[in-house]
Amino acid sequence: MVFFPPQFQLLRTSTPGQTPSSPRPTPSGTRNGNPKISRVALLITNRNFANERLTRKGAEKDEENMEKLLRSLGYEVVKHNDLTAQHPKLRDTDSVFVVIMSHGKREFVLGVNHSEENKDEFPVDNIYRHLGPQECPALMNKPKIIIIQACRGGGKIVDDAIRYVHKEKDFISLLSSTPDTVSYRREDLGSFLIQYIAEVFNTCSHEDDIDELFRKVRSEHVQTRFPDNTKRQMPTKDRCTLTKRFYLFPGH
Repeated sequence: MVFFPPQFQLLRTSTPGQTPSSPRPTPSGTRNGNPKISRVALLITNRNFANERLTRKGAEKDEENMEKLLRSLGYEVVKHNDLTAQHPKLRDTDSVFVVIMSHGKREFVLGVNHSEENKDEFPVDNIYRHLGPQECPALMNKPKIIIIQACRGGGKIVDDAIRYVHKEKDFISLLSSTPDTVSYRREDLGSFLIQYIAEVFNTCSHEDDIDELFRKVRSEHVQTRFPDNTKRQMPTKDRCTLTKRFYLFPGH
């Protein structure tokens, strides 16, 4: 079974790898008299920390790339603020994106006031709890896509640092690195993960489901060659409890 929002139940006009014979639909627009789709995304970017040594140079490029991508996919982007269970569009949305970019540890994303004395840490598990059926029933049975650009170091802060118990339904997550490893970014272009997400989604989201899109992002990382040829980074799909395939542009 596939998540097909009613307004985009169009016939497939091409096989994978071919150019569709009809115009590619846009989630934020209308098609054949169908109403606009209502989608919501939360985008949190931590760049400037109280400890200036932790400043994440290049993070503004990640924010720009993700906001542009999400808006092109028809999502209303809520920046910096918590996406509460009372958001007026949650009942009508067909899916939710949550994108968090910060420093991190294995089980936490770090807040901008973090220091050795002040543990400003947000448990990643809380993201899933807040969007789960008990606290946010409006999202029950809807895909919830979580993207976290942060390191997953074991016990100390590293460049950009998470482990779980599966308690939810219809989640899928892409984390920028495997446990106990770091994530990399360029100060001029932003993080490798966000660059590849933007590239793959812009190229393939009209024909691939979210699981295949994430696989292609990981494949791009395998081919990455860092300047000194000593660094590697592998994003990981995690906490996937989707029961159906989810297409951002269903019908194509």
